[in-house]
Amino acid sequence: MLYTEAQELLKQLARSFGEEQVPLENALGRVLHEKLVADRDYPPFNRAAMDGYALRYEDFQKGIREYTLIETIYAGQEATTDLAEGACYKIMTGAATPVQADVIVRREDAVEEAGSVRIMLQTVKPFQNIARQGEDLRQHAVILDRPVVVTPPVISLLAAIGKGAVNVARRPVAAIITTGNEVVPVQSPVQRVQIRNSNTALLQSMLAKEGITPWWVEHVPDDRDLLKRSFEKALAADLVIASGGVSAGDADYVPAVLESLGVQQCFHKLQIRPGKPVWCGQAPNKAMVFALPGNPLSCMVTFMLLVRTWLHAGYGIAPPAPLPMQLRAARSKKNNLDEFFPVRLVPGTTTLEAVPFNGSGDIRAALHADGIALHPAGKERVEGGEMVDYWTI
Repeated sequence: MLYTEAQELLKQLARSFGEEQVPLENALGRVLHEKLVADRDYPPFNRAAMDGYALRYEDFQKGIREYTLIETIYAGQEATTDLAEGACYKIMTGAATPVQADVIVRREDAVEEAGSVRIMLQTVKPFQNIARQGEDLRQHAVILDRPVVVTPPVISLLAAIGKGAVNVARRPVAAIITTGNEVVPVQSPVQRVQIRNSNTALLQSMLAKEGITPWWVEHVPDDRDLLKRSFEKALAADLVIASGGVSAGDADYVPAVLESLGVQQCFHKLQIRPGKPVWCGQAPNKAMVFALPGNPLSCMVTFMLLVRTWLHAGYGIAPPAPLPMQLRAARSKKNNLDEFFPVRLVPGTTTLEAVPFNGSGDIRAALHADGIALHPAGKERVEGGEMVDYWTI
């Protein structure tokens, strides 16, 4: 199966995790799940766009250039004096412009002296330097009617329309299981033929980027009974991510153990490198299980391509789309797989260069990378200057 076919299948299998309401201050990074409607006109009044002098266009057209200053209006204040012929207000940026005034002349285009203002312009336009009531939004206008990630601009908008709390997509309950007899805890003494458990930290950090703290994390040796016991517990979650034990070795028990627990295989092995052995299935309770390869780069790439696609589809949003970027130097490969390789941005440019590494087990593989790029299947060589798909890490 192609990775793009797997992504489409995951979108079909994705499900909502429900909704919850959170205070505005806790909404950053969440996925908004409510329709936003303007509670009033925006601007809610004719708003001064400049510090200056508010006057009547009609007076200016009559040739009046000397005006009597009758009041100063600050932001948050209402005028208390009506505007008569030949009079003007001094007004500050953001203040409500009285309805009688339909022109604001900038302070630098006028001379004020002893309560009198002389306009130095030869022409003005109606509503010059005035943001008119409702020109941005009319009351009851729909602002957003689809799920979006809450970013700082969205936070600002929510606050502006008075949303102190918002409905957001609930995040899934997640569990992580790492496997392997050779894998030991990070802080434990390590023997020559053992490796430290970097994938637990990797997967926790990848989930953290999605705003998820796993409910349960465990490492299990290559033992069928222990694996079955661990997965039985983990399947109470919405999302289970395992690493290791999915290839064709004698100790790769994970697919068989999952299937013995009723987890229906969705796919096993994709036409990609790294990450080809990846396994995915769905439990009877709709929990999604991703059994990712154990090599660190394989684990990271398959999370980015697959787990993230399923998560975002469940929230109702699209996963991050690849960006077309130019590859600096030519690159060749001998396999007929979609090959993903770490790349970094060349400083001061929008060009990518490949990061050297020694296979997907190299612990430094993505260390100096800004993202991953795709060398497509069926293409033996990508030329320097050619465009490639790029996903940021």
